[in-house]
Amino acid sequence: MSDVPGRIAELSERARRDRETFDPPPDPPDEEAALGYLTDGVGKVVALYIEARTGENFRFDDAEFALLERALNDWLELYAACYGSDLEGTYTVREAAELLVDTHSIRETAVMLTHVPERDHRETWSHY
Repeated sequence: MSDVPGRIAELSERARRDRETFDPPPDPPDEEAALGYLTDGVGKVVALYIEARTGENFRFDDAEFALLERALNDWLELYAACYGSDLEGTYTVREAAELLVDTHSIRETAVMLTHVPERDHRETWSHY
């Protein structure tokens, strides 16, 4: 298994930078930006968690797990903000991983967790 603690630190730092540099879209939704936060952020966090738990059964220490969940929630909050929604994420990586395994879609996982976007926006998506 690759350097899990190093990958956690890198994801955590990227999420922090994304949050600090985020500018809300002037005319939401910005679906392209939202998808970027899902694929390059949420998806990578969940993939690392799944890999660590199923590969060599890596044990996260409390600090590592907190960083991983903070990164997940930062990116889910940015995703929602791309739709003009303000939320304070308190989602668990395990919950996100279970949904991803069930849905096979990072978008559906995000929708099920955050309830963003509203149903009328979802009908225009292509399947991811």
